[in-house]
Amino acid sequence: MLTEAPDAGDVLDGPVDGLTAQEAAAFVLGDERFEERFAIATGLGPIFNNVSCASCHGGDGRGRPQPEFSNIVLRLDGAVAELLGEGSATLERRAIPGAQPESAPPGEAVSRRLPPPVFGLGLIEAIPVEAILANADPDDADGDGISGRAHWVAAAPWVPPNEIGSGPGDQLGRFTRKARVSSILEQVADAYHKDMGITSDFLPVENENRQAAVPTTAADRVVDPEIPAEVVQQVVFYVRTLAPPAPGPMTPQREEGALTFESIGCASCHVPELRTGPHPVAALADQPVHLYSDLLLHDLGEALADGVGDGEAGPREWRTAPLWGMRVMRDFLDGEAFLMHDGRASSVEEAILLHSGEAQAARDRFDALPPQLRAAVLDFVESR
Repeated sequence: MLTEAPDAGDVLDGPVDGLTAQEAAAFVLGDERFEERFAIATGLGPIFNNVSCASCHGGDGRGRPQPEFSNIVLRLDGAVAELLGEGSATLERRAIPGAQPESAPPGEAVSRRLPPPVFGLGLIEAIPVEAILANADPDDADGDGISGRAHWVAAAPWVPPNEIGSGPGDQLGRFTRKARVSSILEQVADAYHKDMGITSDFLPVENENRQAAVPTTAADRVVDPEIPAEVVQQVVFYVRTLAPPAPGPMTPQREEGALTFESIGCASCHVPELRTGPHPVAALADQPVHLYSDLLLHDLGEALADGVGDGEAGPREWRTAPLWGMRVMRDFLDGEAFLMHDGRASSVEEAILLHSGEAQAARDRFDALPPQLRAAVLDFVESR
């Protein structure tokens, strides 16, 4: 007996509705590139973390922290990495023969970070800057204890001017755990370069292990750049047009959970809906975005501090994690859940109780809820 294909809203790798025939074909091609596994003969390395985009973002979802399946990424403080002359703040822990993998400098803090899901990135990209800034309150002017702030970053100079998040001057960081990247293209090209050791027209010079006694780049004999800009752009289009999974249906318990979620203050950071503006891809323009995030930086307290800064984001600051995709998360992780930046929480309840800093009051209100309302909040969050 054949199994049935899952509904479109139950997968992590489906396209947004409304793509043209040409865009749908480009989505399929980008999917193939996303799955492509590199080998030494095709340019892998010399130092790297994994062999394909999909190897870190399995099924286009989040990573796993267990040692035998881990795709945890290790990051140094950006300022420390620059001071030490490291090739990048991301540590590349694998190497091809003849090259030496990177390791953390003794005594330096290292942040363990799970690769986040890649669905919905195009919708996040299409939200106008002013819509995100409308929720910022860096000085806590309203006195509610929550002071979300934008992370202004410098875009890489090689990002083309037609890309959202490109150009001179400060750009709004939207992507990565600490919102240190302003464009999807920069994120994808940098992942090829650092995480797979694949050079492109955007970043044509191999990443170097500054710790090695012998230059690691000599081990990689494939001519640079190893992929053209076109390949990077194909993957960019793919992740740009990946649809977030559909939330579950609202039930009376979930309705109660949604109201309680808002009343105890969770929705102050996990904003239920933002909206996109104009976009070259018509399917992404003027759309509601139910991501449950304000895309701003918040101080989440010492318990979640990683000792590592990214740009202007401090060790205690994190971009509000979107909650979409929670409903199907365990379907792609063998029934498990890995939440927070390092996957330390195995349930939504555990994740909530780890919050402190700006989220302390909301966390305490949740902890004080009677069992019925507490269960309603958890059911609601896990249905998104």
